[in-house]
Amino acid sequence: MKEPPAIIGVGRTRFGEHYELDPEDLIDEAGLMALDSAGIERKDLDACYISDYLLQVTNKIGLEEGFMSQILEMNIPIEKMRSFSSALMNACNAIEAGKYDVVLVGGMEKMTDRWSKIRDNLMLLVDHWSYYAGGTPESNHELLLREYIKEYNLRGDDQQKLMTTLAHISVKNHRNAVLNEYAHFRREIDVKRVFAARAEEQKMLGLYDFAPISDGATALILASPKKAKEYTDNLIYVVASSLATDFISYPSRTYRSGFLASRIAMERALKMADISLDNIKILEVYDQSTVLEMISLEDLGFVERGTAWIKLYKNFEDFKGYYDVDGRQVYVNTNGGLKADGNPLGATGGAQIFEVVKQLRGEAGQRQIKPDGDFLYGCVQEIEGFGTKVYVHILGREKGGK
Repeated sequence: MKEPPAIIGVGRTRFGEHYELDPEDLIDEAGLMALDSAGIERKDLDACYISDYLLQVTNKIGLEEGFMSQILEMNIPIEKMRSFSSALMNACNAIEAGKYDVVLVGGMEKMTDRWSKIRDNLMLLVDHWSYYAGGTPESNHELLLREYIKEYNLRGDDQQKLMTTLAHISVKNHRNAVLNEYAHFRREIDVKRVFAARAEEQKMLGLYDFAPISDGATALILASPKKAKEYTDNLIYVVASSLATDFISYPSRTYRSGFLASRIAMERALKMADISLDNIKILEVYDQSTVLEMISLEDLGFVERGTAWIKLYKNFEDFKGYYDVDGRQVYVNTNGGLKADGNPLGATGGAQIFEVVKQLRGEAGQRQIKPDGDFLYGCVQEIEGFGTKVYVHILGREKGGK
């Protein structure tokens, strides 16, 4: 088995509403930070993999590869993907194949300028049947919640505990984001505000249950193990990078109280890394809604199906900063998650990886976790569409293997 590639530098911008900045300003800032943290220059790059969902729509950038070539002032191979995780997986494959030694992986998005005009595009990330029925990106999350309630027959007091748990997830992520200098929202909220927003909209889920739309960019430098050691001894290896898919139509799936693709991707990633769930202490999940954070814990195997709502409810009675599930400490979304850190689609996965890398290196400042036992591995889940395509990456200070 070949040695896994290593992340030797990371960078990002603050996420938020950057009306005054162009996409090139954002990726410039993130890319330069990544290069500087790796201790390399542009001339050291062999290739570049970039990601965005909507730059062609929002900024009329039709060929992003040429856009990046112009920014870098280089003629190296450049490929464009949709999600940051897709770009990272392709970069890992290229390095493991021996094609490149040093690669820049970057993601950017500029969404807030044209938010009202790209709603249709976001709806098409689900399926065209939902689009023609007028289904919004948020509606599927409420459908998922209703399916979960129906599947596990949650009524009365149990359903109220479930809704309270979801509110606490939002509060927890906003609290974590206060310590994140790059977060879109750096202010605390309380459970009452979450419930008030739901009541105002007369829906099960309200404003504070969903991640915002953001602008921003992220980047990392990936290198072959041999080359990486020339630059730093503080290597973070990508010990697993896995992908699974499901039907684009959520109502057509046989399993609708979670994402089967998440479960499959996680199982493959653990096998690839040759570790167990017990080795993973920090987890960044793709919480486009509070529902997804809760259900992702089940899908990824940290909690038994149908039990996350009550186990997290009990955790929040005396919350210590992590979830204690069956004696296992798991820190989830320590940067504030998509909910408070922000969600510039093409750059979001990079922010998740940025956080896990910083935590594994011991460079997360006030957010730095201090779990019981060895802290060697972290996990990132990124979702494209509504559970249609799920990536799972396992990062480690060691190369994997029990």
